[in-house]
Amino acid sequence: MATLIADCGATKCDWSLLENNKVKKIVTQGFSLYFLSAENVKQLLITELLSKIKNTTVLKVYFYGTGIGNKVNAQQMKQILKQIFKGALIEVNTDLLAAARSLCGNQKGIACILGTGSNSCYYDGKKIIKSNPSLGFVLGDEGSGAYLGKKVLQYYLYQTFDEELTINFDKSYNTNKATILNSIYKSNTPNRYLASFASFLSENRGHYMIENIIEDGLNDFFQNHIYKYRESWLHPIHFTGGIAYTYKDVIKELCHSYELEVGNFSKSPMQGLLQYHQ
Repeated sequence: MATLIADCGATKCDWSLLENNKVKKIVTQGFSLYFLSAENVKQLLITELLSKIKNTTVLKVYFYGTGIGNKVNAQQMKQILKQIFKGALIEVNTDLLAAARSLCGNQKGIACILGTGSNSCYYDGKKIIKSNPSLGFVLGDEGSGAYLGKKVLQYYLYQTFDEELTINFDKSYNTNKATILNSIYKSNTPNRYLASFASFLSENRGHYMIENIIEDGLNDFFQNHIYKYRESWLHPIHFTGGIAYTYKDVIKELCHSYELEVGNFSKSPMQGLLQYHQ
């Protein structure tokens, strides 16, 4: 008799299986029903998840994922999980609610996601009261891995990087313009591809061009998301996701410059979700 909790992003999906007061952690590919068909998602779960939890009876599934704010996607995801875990109680919620529950618990606060994509909301301790539109990597996702990775590629392809950074980029990626453009415009997961270049920033910290990209990208998130909530000046600002955790020094400086209260940081919402559901 087990409970399964999923925190699914575009790059990876973290699963925690709660059984007899023990936690088994599993990692599968991330996915979004914006980019993969329902059948492809089902097959991915059968191949990468079910094979690791054989002979386990799952009674409850709490699935939090990217793209679930779309009602059609949410319904599709629920149907997929019902087909896989027959008879189980299935709850499908947004990755934003996962972040809010994980970071804020039962307290009021602003919850922010900075991972492959980005998002934010004001949470009153029970539910999301306000959320700024998440426009995806083409129109939005300010401060995310995809957003920062896109800036890296722009600097490289426009030959804005100086010689040092250009050499470092070539050593790290061994790619070219044609390959980059083909990977972006013909890939099923272009957001994940763009986000893969964000690591170039962390590997080259200290260079003024790198620091400018990081600060400008994160400041765009503050301006387009955090600034839109008047509650931002009344409650702590919390952050989760790989980008948030990697660049928390820059985020803290931006919070101080905007006179905002710095809240919690986590690399992943899972530990907070385990506490919430237990």
